[in-house]
Amino acid sequence: YVTELAGPDTVNTMPPDTLKAFEDHGTVVESLKGKAAEAFEVLARLAGTGLSLEEACAKLERDGVGSFADSFHELIERVEARRMGLVWTGPAHEQASLGALQPAVDARVAALAQAKFAERLFAHDPTLWSKDPAVGKTIGNRLGWLEAPTTMLDERGVPEGWAKEIVAEGYTDAVVLGMGGSSLCPEVFAHTFEPAPGYLRLHVLDSTDPVGVARLRARLDPKRTLFVVSTKSGNTSETLSFASYFEEEVRAQGVDSPGRNFVAITDPGSPLEALALVRKYRRTFLNAPDVGGRYSALTYFGLVPAALTGVELARLLAPAVGMLKACGPRAGASENPGLRLGALLGEAWRVGRDKLTLVVAPPAAALGAWLEQLLAESTGKLGKGIVPIADEPLGAPLAYGSDRLFVSIGLAGKAQPETERALDALAAAGHPVLRLTLGALTDLGAEFARWEVATAVAGAILEVDPFDEPNVSESKANTAAVLAAFEADGALTPAHAIARGESLSAYTGGLHGSDLKPAAAEGDRRGDALVRVLAAHLGHVHRGDYLALLAYLDASPAEAAKLARLRLLLRDGLQVATTLGAGPRYLHSTGQLHKGGPPSGVYLMLTAETVADCAIPGAPYSFGVLIDAQAQGDFESLVAKNRRVLRIHLEGERAVALDHLLAACEQALAGRSGAVVS
Repeated sequence: YVTELAGPDTVNTMPPDTLKAFEDHGTVVESLKGKAAEAFEVLARLAGTGLSLEEACAKLERDGVGSFADSFHELIERVEARRMGLVWTGPAHEQASLGALQPAVDARVAALAQAKFAERLFAHDPTLWSKDPAVGKTIGNRLGWLEAPTTMLDERGVPEGWAKEIVAEGYTDAVVLGMGGSSLCPEVFAHTFEPAPGYLRLHVLDSTDPVGVARLRARLDPKRTLFVVSTKSGNTSETLSFASYFEEEVRAQGVDSPGRNFVAITDPGSPLEALALVRKYRRTFLNAPDVGGRYSALTYFGLVPAALTGVELARLLAPAVGMLKACGPRAGASENPGLRLGALLGEAWRVGRDKLTLVVAPPAAALGAWLEQLLAESTGKLGKGIVPIADEPLGAPLAYGSDRLFVSIGLAGKAQPETERALDALAAAGHPVLRLTLGALTDLGAEFARWEVATAVAGAILEVDPFDEPNVSESKANTAAVLAAFEADGALTPAHAIARGESLSAYTGGLHGSDLKPAAAEGDRRGDALVRVLAAHLGHVHRGDYLALLAYLDASPAEAAKLARLRLLLRDGLQVATTLGAGPRYLHSTGQLHKGGPPSGVYLMLTAETVADCAIPGAPYSFGVLIDAQAQGDFESLVAKNRRVLRIHLEGERAVALDHLLAACEQALAGRSGAVVS
């Protein structure tokens, strides 16, 4: 057609490939010269057929302009994506000192680009993680988080307008009743943002410890408190127990319709949606069902609580949308913050640096617990997993082995000289260190998005499905069995202690337990046997392991400080990574890693005697019985997996018992050289 239309004073916008083809085998002639009369004759005959040249030209014009417009918009989107990528990976936001790990990370980023990972991720391609069609179908139904920030940015007026109504009615506090993915993001907001003038103070309850339940109740005026019952499945037992308890507390204040103090957040068709109708809840927010719990930060699960505190949702969501553009199909791989971070996590894991140590600046420190769940529950399966270490204070380089990767998250304008010096020393000692910086606290929205993409990338590198949680149900099933036995017998079945000390008892089981039973020694004092049990248990810690403190306690600040001291004592004494999880909360977080991840965990479970209990209305057991059953169920699950676990039960006053435990651990560690078994 080029030859037929060639002539002077003509313009042809042929594609480059057509031009190259014509250059190769076309002929340049003045094809139009002397053909006008013939052309008009053809057009006249064409008109007689009923075809309209005007309509054809109009369609060509519309299609042509549309094609050019689409290309222009794509160009602008690519420029914007590259611009956002350069912003988020620029020196103001990201600085990497990866040492020997850098070439592997660069190679992985190039491989991800070659595999079109970003394009396939945003096209919801499940084959990035599994070739099994059944698994792929499940994965395909859990990728809605990629579009959620854009959708919620458009719909932000719904939760914001509703929150203004709540404020106008005189409510002073909001309590999120949830577990795991439905509670951890609200907790980030509760600890990060002060309520705007006139808006509600935000609290989160995700512990069944009756001490914690009672402590929160004492801080509230139930009449002026809005309770946010938050569960994706709609049948989370802890959440529904909280709801029953506080509904009764509201009713006890003389409120005839306590449901007006409650709002539900759940998936369409869940049992909670039906329950909210029966109990006449004020409102139910139905979340997008294609978003998994731990990926739901920027959906109603996170945004409704944020709106109640007066956070301007656009300031959270706009950075998240920008981050997803930078991570998306039109971004350059080398400037893609999600791909780069995911490649780092995956390549660090491949060389044994699977202990991701998170150093989060105090204004946003609660982000560490959210990241802990995202990474542990997403990657901890099939005997593999990245072990996130949150809230462990930084030490000197000699305190760490070669299994660490350090990622710090700071805030622009909030210098932390001591932290920076510690990170510099770690990098100088050869540890890989990545520094990320938030421009403002509302950039948390962008971090949620960055880490979600990075986790999806890391899952592909580890060859695991980052969207399932196959081992979470094990402890739930064991707990249900313990509770059923309680209902039948009226009491929990007592366990046999293998050793006792001052305010402490030790329990174990499984193959590991046979190594821990102490032999009686002449002249034993009370507590000597327990110290020997602790020493034997800690003696099973090897280089590359991690020690997990599993505390079924809702500790007061003073008790939390004692647990932090215990954690540092064990880290420095054993020179291994440590985690500190609150039960049963961690069952919905790192619990998946404990059962499905690598067998490198050594577990010290702490339970406590129930002194003051709280009833659960309508249930045949109390919160004290529930938390004991959850601890027992989790313990049995770990034993069944042949994990190295020891349970220490605190008796009497918890603070005193914790002091005795600290002393016993100091004795158990005494005389050690400081080096763990290699």
